[in-house]
Amino acid sequence: MAMDQLKEECGIVAAYHFGKTQNVVTRVVRGLLDLQNRGQLSAGITSFNPQRNRILQTYKQVGTVQEVFRLHTPAKSRRILDEYAGHAAIGHNRYATSGSGDAALAQPFERVHGRMWKWFAIAFNGNLANYDELKEELEQNGYHITYHTDTEIMMHSINRELRGEDSHPFPEVFASLARQFDGAYNIAFINAEGDMVVARDPKGIKPLAYGVNGDLLVAASESLVLTNQGIDDIKHLAPGEMLIANADGYRVERYAPEEKPAYCHFEWVYFSNLASNLDNRPVFTVRQRIGEYLAKEEPLQNRDDYMVIPVPETAVTAAASFAFHMKLPLMNGLLRNRYLGRTFIEGANRGEIVRMKFTPLKEILEGKKIFLVDDSLVRGTTLKTVIEDLRDRGHVAEVHVRIGNPPIMGPCFYGIDMPTLGELFAPTYLKNEFHNQVPPEVLAEMAQAIGADSLSYISTDGLVKAIDLPKDNLCLACVNSDYPTEEGRRRYACLKAEAK
Repeated sequence: MAMDQLKEECGIVAAYHFGKTQNVVTRVVRGLLDLQNRGQLSAGITSFNPQRNRILQTYKQVGTVQEVFRLHTPAKSRRILDEYAGHAAIGHNRYATSGSGDAALAQPFERVHGRMWKWFAIAFNGNLANYDELKEELEQNGYHITYHTDTEIMMHSINRELRGEDSHPFPEVFASLARQFDGAYNIAFINAEGDMVVARDPKGIKPLAYGVNGDLLVAASESLVLTNQGIDDIKHLAPGEMLIANADGYRVERYAPEEKPAYCHFEWVYFSNLASNLDNRPVFTVRQRIGEYLAKEEPLQNRDDYMVIPVPETAVTAAASFAFHMKLPLMNGLLRNRYLGRTFIEGANRGEIVRMKFTPLKEILEGKKIFLVDDSLVRGTTLKTVIEDLRDRGHVAEVHVRIGNPPIMGPCFYGIDMPTLGELFAPTYLKNEFHNQVPPEVLAEMAQAIGADSLSYISTDGLVKAIDLPKDNLCLACVNSDYPTEEGRRRYACLKAEAK
């Protein structure tokens, strides 16, 4: 990754009311609340209203959705929702894994133009792996890159595709973009003529759902948004498909050749809301199965004097299933302060943040042998601090760590916040690529490094069975180094060469 690129993982929402009588901004904001798990740094919307002088109008600020839209103050919130009212709108939640929290970096990005079909706004979820090349090519053609985000590159690229005197068919525009972009990119686009486009990248790395209820169309990064707005018939855009909506209705078109999917497995394991359904695989069901396969593969069977403790909150479902299949009690022995945000996102003072975030309950833990279940082990620093606290403050007798994701062996170039190769925990101990399960002697060394009595991961086969999709249809690149795009493979090869 370029040193100046701001890597982002976000959530997008789009809504269109074909009857033109409903202010869909309220629905977009509600959808952003449902996607707050996908970004807490900033939020924003762009609405379309031909009755305004500013046909497209964007409102965005730093903060959570509640803070940005003043939802704790009804009068202020109503003024925002009324001022930016429109019968079509897109919205965005952002977190950046590096760089500034400046409000100027909040999305959507709007490009104002005198010609209405060239006046547009975009919101983006994912990561362009070939950012460096795209940026350099734009700069060579006279563009000045101000914010160093994928979204800025995307905005300029779309602008170039809209050159000329006449508007261009959207499938042609996005087909050209697909030939340029390498990576994960879900895009919500709206222009001043009232055209809305929601597109999923040709690999389908990030999830994208849509549905219709009467005159209302809603699309979002996760199906939970649609469910909470009374839409029962939920569909998922296929990789390389786009949803086009305007005053005449909507249609789904293919803009890129059909490719083998590469659905991000980590969306089910960690990132997505428990109530969402991704490509017809419910997140809740997958996490239940992860716990089931962890139990099936558990090396310490018939330990009826143990209890199961989840690391809250994304590991709770897997831990409950693990406890059920192991016939052991599940106890909330580790409490989480939910107001501190995700330690996975935070990078500085991690040990102090972890201690602020988690509190061991001595009343439950003292003298006990526990299975500590977590969804993933990335750097190892969080779990090491948690285990230290379980011993020092919780007075546990033994800690046996169980992880619902195979070892993370490589960084993600497609939008999930993974540290650099040198910061990852597992590659230090797994010098050679493992194929399914980690050898016991290596696990013992890894357990010692984080202060656990034992450590075990779900096997790659177990995870694939839990998701219940063909292995070839999943992006497991951070596990098996099989990156689904050319630029991903090139970048990983460079990292490996540099590490030697």
